[in-house]
Amino acid sequence: MIRLAPGVAVEDARLGWAQIRSGGPGGQHVNTTASQVELRVFVADLIGLSPAATARLANLASHLLTNDGELIMTCAETRSAHRNRDLLLERLCALMVDACAVPKPRKKTKPSRAAKRRRLEAKSQRSDLKTDRKAKE
Repeated sequence: MIRLAPGVAVEDARLGWAQIRSGGPGGQHVNTTASQVELRVFVADLIGLSPAATARLANLASHLLTNDGELIMTCAETRSAHRNRDLLLERLCALMVDACAVPKPRKKTKPSRAAKRRRLEAKSQRSDLKTDRKAKE
């Protein structure tokens, strides 16, 4: 089991890893080695992910999700497939932490009486300035 976030884990066998040839730095080395790493995991295979967190995950990673509910992430930042794999796991963990974080509810507020007064005074001053400008012309 790999722990992705507090209360969220996934079995090692459920993670699908693939290595692909990638572009970028490396010269001729790039043409001969598969250093880009792809990670595939079904959202349904994530243990401990609440329905609300699943909805937030779908919103956060909509571009990474397929219609079947499979999350596909790739990484080709380094020339090492091993390091790219580690980076992908870090990104997956960060994504799960973000999805599990419950957003703070917004409290409706209205401007105070003093704020309204200041806004109207500023508006009046601006209007007077423009009126004075017209009178000079």
